[in-house]
Amino acid sequence: MLPGLLLSQQGYGQFTLGAQLRTRTELRDGQGAPKTRGASPAFFTSQRTRLMAGLNSYRLKLGLTVQDIRVWGQDASTINRTTTPDNNGFMLHEAWAEILLTDTLSKDRRLSLKIGRQELVYDDSRLLGNLDWLQQGRRHDAALLKYETAAWTAHAGLAFNQNKENASGTVYNPLPTGNYPGNTNGGPAYKSLEFLYVSRRFQQGSLSFLFLADQFSAFQIDTTVSPAQKKWQAGVYSRMTTGLYYTGQHDRLLWTAAGYYQGGTNANGQTVSGALLSGYLQQGWGRQLSTGLGADFTTPDFDPLYGTPHKFWGYMDYFYVASPFAGKGLQDYYLRAKWKAGSRFTAGADVHAFFSAAAIDGYNKRLGTEADITATYTLTGMIAFEAGYSHFWSTPSLAKIKQVANASGNNNWAYVTVNIHPEWRIK
Repeated sequence: MLPGLLLSQQGYGQFTLGAQLRTRTELRDGQGAPKTRGASPAFFTSQRTRLMAGLNSYRLKLGLTVQDIRVWGQDASTINRTTTPDNNGFMLHEAWAEILLTDTLSKDRRLSLKIGRQELVYDDSRLLGNLDWLQQGRRHDAALLKYETAAWTAHAGLAFNQNKENASGTVYNPLPTGNYPGNTNGGPAYKSLEFLYVSRRFQQGSLSFLFLADQFSAFQIDTTVSPAQKKWQAGVYSRMTTGLYYTGQHDRLLWTAAGYYQGGTNANGQTVSGALLSGYLQQGWGRQLSTGLGADFTTPDFDPLYGTPHKFWGYMDYFYVASPFAGKGLQDYYLRAKWKAGSRFTAGADVHAFFSAAAIDGYNKRLGTEADITATYTLTGMIAFEAGYSHFWSTPSLAKIKQVANASGNNNWAYVTVNIHPEWRIK
């Protein structure tokens, strides 16, 4: 009924209907933080179920994604999820419209406005990404003005969050109920956000500039209750992040480099002055094998915003995810290899050496070493299987800053994913 209804009202256009069922079975034996000696591993299966619909017609695009995230067995089989509201995984992931402000006959310049709930993905997803590895992903309620030519891309974005339709005032509670953290480190959601992204494409590479400002609700500590709690109030703490990202390629040699500065005041009301520097060099050896080496450096004050840390700092998610590491910053030196055997099978291996960027009282800076192995097999264009194993050799320094007593030095994580993602197009 939905495709027929949309097409009959519009008269013409292309309707897209898609679905995704992605299960991930995990063995966690020290994932996210060193395990306590003697602790038993966790074993479970999580599932993402998505239904996507889209319409592409004259000067208008529409996108809609609803999803349900759950762990197998999370609900009793005879009750519904209203009995477990804290675990409610059903949500509207995307709902946006993009309006083409220039005529479709103008192919060399396009000006459009995209409004609604949407993913923000830029460059390598280091600072702005959809965090697709997590079953729930990440999205923003925002307005996005887009100007694009063959060589240039310029996007300006704006978001302003509120908890409800208020009668007066704009005080915002940045810790709304639910299991979806606002930023990379799982902290409070921003009250407002503005960014400007400009990219210039060259024959063998591109250079991009990002300026992003985010504001967080100001607060006072209410000591009249026990324990003391934050009381949100009018006013904001403002933080600004800016920098450049460059990527280039010559023959089979590929390189990327990035540098960002972050200043202002963070969500805790603390003054920050931090930086992120990264570089990566990759060499292809024929069509099947590529190897690379890279280094990342983040100062203690730097927060990687709304990016995808799983992609960069080890698949076991020890850094810049939900588990803190005392604001010490991070040095990451890594080697990477990827092998593609035919059109269906791909395998990869990464090795990371992690160090703190700041001194740790009474300990050295070495945090540990992680090895990640993954393999992907594509059965069809709609069905894929992925498996991985990671091992983390942690140090007493890491246990200290993650506040894990009696920590094990050997930690493991393994997973198997089945990803079913069909899509249909109707003209």
